[in-house]
Amino acid sequence: MVTPTLSPMTFTADEIADVVGIYVSNPEYCRAAGEYDPEQIEPDRVEADLREEARSEGGHVLLARDGRGRTVGLVCLLDRHPKDGYPWIGLLMVRGDQRRKGVGRLLVRAVEERFLGQGRDGLRLAVLDNNPSASAFWSSLGWQEIDRRADLRFERPCVVMHKRLA
Repeated sequence: MVTPTLSPMTFTADEIADVVGIYVSNPEYCRAAGEYDPEQIEPDRVEADLREEARSEGGHVLLARDGRGRTVGLVCLLDRHPKDGYPWIGLLMVRGDQRRKGVGRLLVRAVEERFLGQGRDGLRLAVLDNNPSASAFWSSLGWQEIDRRADLRFERPCVVMHKRLA
């Protein structure tokens, strides 16, 4: 499998529709996060939320595309967390029909290489406490739990994970 390419989201109508499709194809995540009703995801709200991510200092909203140009994932990154200075993965979501095919692992590797290339020695993320399959995914890739605390935006219980980059 070829690593999907990551490119900045430009917020075209087609890209918004693709991202809504990613959310719709991941109803279990939507239920766990509590941000979106998986039965009725509003494109305007998704766009507003992602634009806010992209506007934050050091924030990036990236689309992952396969070799045919099809959007297969979404990645939100933060170059430097205001509390600890580490880069963070805010969200990494793969289109439902592409899950369990290695796409997520390839995206994680691409993100790790991106920050390693910038001379960063570690990377962090937070997994919702009520999403054990996500914790298992990240653990399988060598990420380790370093803390438990509420997320900054919604105060949901989370597992903070760290991976040393080498």
